Amino acid sequence: MNLSEQTLLISGISGFIGLRTAELAIARGMKVRGLGRSVEKVKQAQKLGGEVMIGSVTDPTTAYKACQGVDIVLHTAGIVQESGSLKHFREVNVGGTVNMAKAAKNAGVKIFTHLSSAMVYGFNYPDGITEDGPLRGENNPFCQTKIEAEEALLQLHTPPDFGIIIIRPGDVYGPGSIPWIVRPLLMMQQKLFALINDGRGVINHLYIDNLIDAIFLAIAKETHGEIFNITDGQKTTWREYFTRLAEMANLPVPYSLPKDEAKLLLRVRQQGQKLFRKKPDLLPETVDFLSRPYAYSIAKAQNMLNFQPKINLEKGMRRTQEWLQITDIQKLMSQQN
Repeated sequence: MNLSEQTLLISGISGFIGLRTAELAIARGMKVRGLGRSVEKVKQAQKLGGEVMIGSVTDPTTAYKACQGVDIVLHTAGIVQESGSLKHFREVNVGGTVNMAKAAKNAGVKIFTHLSSAMVYGFNYPDGITEDGPLRGENNPFCQTKIEAEEALLQLHTPPDFGIIIIRPGDVYGPGSIPWIVRPLLMMQQKLFALINDGRGVINHLYIDNLIDAIFLAIAKETHGEIFNITDGQKTTWREYFTRLAEMANLPVPYSLPKDEAKLLLRVRQQGQKLFRKKPDLLPETVDFLSRPYAYSIAKAQNMLNFQPKINLEKGMRRTQEWLQITDIQKLMSQQN
């Protein structure tokens, strides 16, 4: 499929991934429409030249209207946080996803690409796990609802009329990334950030543009019904990644804590914040996300899509550092809350 002149709908267009996808899609000659939650947050997408609608992915009328005249849907909207109410996660991550897919199917959209997560494998998975590996909810609402959304979506897959593609990205970083750039740096500045178990294990980092390259490849090759793990394909330790991050911001290398001790400290901090009616800024579950031990396999994407990450960690960090020099990350973080 030639992507130029295709009309692409991006749900969650004002988010980190949605906004950069819109920018690169427009550069490729695609027509971009977006669905976002608030007038304020979609202004950047409008400045890029995208047509933007305001509304929720959980609303059937909004979803159907957004899908009219669209060739491809990229569904990026969802709750992305370490913990919270399972009911709320299900409402958005499962209900919103299915609602968007049904609206797309009824509107005659041909391809629905869903941005899932490699967290469907949970926290304790075998090294080099492939797309056929076991899925584990781990009693975590994010992991669990990403699994449920995939299962529900595949039931709607009816090629060639309506094809589902599922992307399972690793840890997406780059200019604008809250979980892997902004929040860790703010925590380091406050001396609240620690390496878990001396930073052993592997961060499955994925530079934002490499992710979008993979998404476009999967759509262009019309890989209907397929699921792809996507990372930069590098075995980078947590220590190496966060040391690089600290150094580029002229901050000391974070200290290390055993996993159990870090969780205990965060539980105490969380309870203290609750007593003063403050929203917890760090959750014990964060430790699980920061201590995964192994790399995911991207062999399938390499073989089927000819996916080769173009931007390595050194180049990705350099681009991120240039962005940090012109960005007030404290203000950016406050806008997320």
